Amino acid sequence: MSKLEKAKGFKKSKSGTYLSIGTTLFGAVGVARQMKRGRADSDTLLLIDAVVSAAAIATGVALLVRQLRRLGDDTDFDVLSS
Repeated sequence: MSKLEKAKGFKKSKSGTYLSIGTTLFGAVGVARQMKRGRADSDTLLLIDAVVSAAAIATGVALLVRQLRRLGDDTDFDVLSS
């Protein structure tokens, strides 16, 4: 397996998904600073940009959590089949 194939596999692994969630949440710090600066300057456009960015971060985290749940659902166990 080449290094490139390993890197592509890491992106869809549990640890890769956790890393993605962490880096996405780290972006929330920048959005919080932007929101604080927008409030201090009474800059409506900066506040709107921060809110849109926060919505994008929330959506990204939700997608990553869904992917993490699907990775944990690897069992094909059916309770009703036995």
